[in-house]
Amino acid sequence: MSRKLRKTISNLTQRSLITHNNPKSPISEQYRTIRTNIQFSSIDTDYKTLMVTSAGPGEGKSTTVANLAVVLAQQGKSVLLVDGDLRKPTVHYTFKVSNIQGVTNVLTRQITLEDAVQETNVEDLYVLPSGPVPPNPSELLNSKAMEVLVEEANNKYDYVLFDSPPVLAVTDAQVLSSRCDGVVLVTSSGKTEKEEALKAKELLENANAKILGVVLNGKETNDSSYYYYYGSK
Repeated sequence: MSRKLRKTISNLTQRSLITHNNPKSPISEQYRTIRTNIQFSSIDTDYKTLMVTSAGPGEGKSTTVANLAVVLAQQGKSVLLVDGDLRKPTVHYTFKVSNIQGVTNVLTRQITLEDAVQETNVEDLYVLPSGPVPPNPSELLNSKAMEVLVEEANNKYDYVLFDSPPVLAVTDAQVLSSRCDGVVLVTSSGKTEKEEALKAKELLENANAKILGVVLNGKETNDSSYYYYYGSK
């Protein structure tokens, strides 16, 4: 890999983890607002396992879940971020960890969850990368082994967050959503079509997912380049 490409990847990573690199920015404050609203939603129900997804690709779900994990950890909560996108994983890039072993190795009983989890440079935040891309992602996510993984992680960490593939692309998100306490749907201003968002909502609800709210990103404001809004479904 060329030096120029490495620098470009590094710069993109720094911008994507704005809550860690620039916690006082307006965007970081919006992520904390998302965190607060999720916690207010947990007054009657304890939402510990959360999945973040989007209708289509490139709408900001992976950036959103990574920054949400950071702001939860900044509260002193132990957080595990799981890369549930077994087709196009990105968590290992964002946090600069190895992807040699991860979710797929745990599900196929090659390694324990404890051994697969990796520390990050964010205190109290741990990641479980995807591991090698498997030929059968949906089947693995729908397996008994995945149920055991979620239960084990849920018992060990205060919050377990899952990045997932887009809802309309494959069935993985629907499968994974049924194993989580709540789902956050990410949309992109000027990109996500209303029909696509509604279809994603319908598919998630058909899978008995609990949609906690919607994040709108890419909305230009006077204060910053991006504005994140968390609202009811």
